Amino acid sequence: MNNDKLLRKHLVKLLEGDHAYMKMEKALKAIPFGIVHLKPEGVPYSIWQLVEHIRIAQWDIIEFSKSSDHISPKWPDKYWPKETGPKNKNHWYQSLEKIEKYQQELTEMVIDSENDLLKPFEWGSGQTLLREVIVLAEHNAYHTGQILLLKKLLISNKV
Repeated sequence: MNNDKLLRKHLVKLLEGDHAYMKMEKALKAIPFGIVHLKPEGVPYSIWQLVEHIRIAQWDIIEFSKSSDHISPKWPDKYWPKETGPKNKNHWYQSLEKIEKYQQELTEMVIDSENDLLKPFEWGSGQTLLREVIVLAEHNAYHTGQILLLKKLLISNKV
């Protein structure tokens, strides 16, 4: 296997998770809907706010990686929802579905050998598809850990 194919294979595994950390999709599906809006004392966000932050950041990274026409939301205001919970259960599941869709879209970008992983985008300040994949994977792993900790706090404390 050549180095390019091997690198793409490793990046797909990185995006999927389930090595050093739990798969994000698995972690999110294990969250009881009744706790997604709760914030334990001293914690600045709810599970919903973390999930929406992940969704927004994924969308932004993918759109930035695809086009110079993309305009990123204002940081940090537009990356974090003010509402602590979704409007309803359907809203929650729509957000989870979008996260999975974005994950799949980025995976497809990585698999496509027409996309040069190391070529800086003509827009931006030197970012490459490789960099964006790594940033997104790290970001998702970090926040998935926070979500799992919040779940444990909320369930064990019955907040």
